[in-house]
Amino acid sequence: MKILVTGATGQLGSKIVEALLKTVPASELAVSVRNPEKAEGLRARGVEVRYGDFDQPKTLDIAFSGIDRLLIISTFEDHETVMRQHLNAVAAAGRAQVKFIAYTSVTNASESEFFLASSHRAREEAILKTGIPYSFLRNNWYVENEIGGIQAAMAGAPWVTSAGTGKVGWVLRQDLAEAATNVLIGKGHENTIYELSGKLMTQEELVAVLGDVLGKEVHLQQVDDATYADIMKGAGMPEAYLPMLVNTQKGIRDGGLEIKSNDLEKLLGRPATPINEALRQIVSQSFQTGN
Repeated sequence: MKILVTGATGQLGSKIVEALLKTVPASELAVSVRNPEKAEGLRARGVEVRYGDFDQPKTLDIAFSGIDRLLIISTFEDHETVMRQHLNAVAAAGRAQVKFIAYTSVTNASESEFFLASSHRAREEAILKTGIPYSFLRNNWYVENEIGGIQAAMAGAPWVTSAGTGKVGWVLRQDLAEAATNVLIGKGHENTIYELSGKLMTQEELVAVLGDVLGKEVHLQQVDDATYADIMKGAGMPEAYLPMLVNTQKGIRDGGLEIKSNDLEKLLGRPATPINEALRQIVSQSFQTGN
């Protein structure tokens, strides 16, 4: 069996590759990357490094050749770009007669109005049309997405949000990487959808746990979307990113990430990392890097 992971040098992909290397021989693993030089460390460990560019279909034909199980890690660009790239990847998987496709999607993609969902929904549908057995790994929100806010709180700043009482299933990338690995190497995952979420929490609940981890009170500042954008801009966030940040807050407020599920625990065979431990890890790493 040959497994291939796309985007293998990215933040999630690299963790998935490391998890796979703990469970399968390196000879059974290949990666598809746009910059093969970034994967030289993997090549040295016996992983087959293939050049694959989602904007160059011919490279994907070569990259996916002889692959049994394929993990397509979602890219993040404008809708037109990601759809072009993803359709190229899916078509190449079909031509290569890949036997199974796993895809990292987003919470409740088939029904949600969360701003990221429509793009993921269209990408899921493209995979469904191929008839290739699939598994959609619908990841909730990374705890790591909150590193900026965590570091600001460490420095004494308030936790600013316009998400109201909307709940999020924050989860560590490492947990999601292990879940994806278990799908890729396991049996019985054909034509499945997994909602991969940690315990659902409001911003207020998250901040309370963060305060416990830091050993000090973290003030929660609830604002409206316009004020949130102004505060983020004042904190140095590039203006191009502001709409995405505001849409995230609005999506959370509207319940876009509030899907209760124990799929993650089932795939891991253990509970997801508790939020206090996840935050403790990030705080520890921030101290180590001097942030």
